Amino acid sequence: MDVALLSIMMNQSQVKQQANVSLLSKAIDQAETQSTDMIKMLEQSVQSHLGSNIDIKG
Repeated sequence: MDVALLSIMMNQSQVKQQANVSLLSKAIDQAETQSTDMIKMLEQSVQSHLGSNIDIKG
């Protein structure tokens, strides 16, 4: 096998791997942002006065 061809193939493989890592990193960042936003939304939707008193008179 030609050394130049082998070098090109290895370089292309590295570029593909770097692109995959970069894409995965962006996906992880987006998932973290979405989960943070979901937590904030859930915290805002909680009404602290609900459930604090129970009427036990019948």
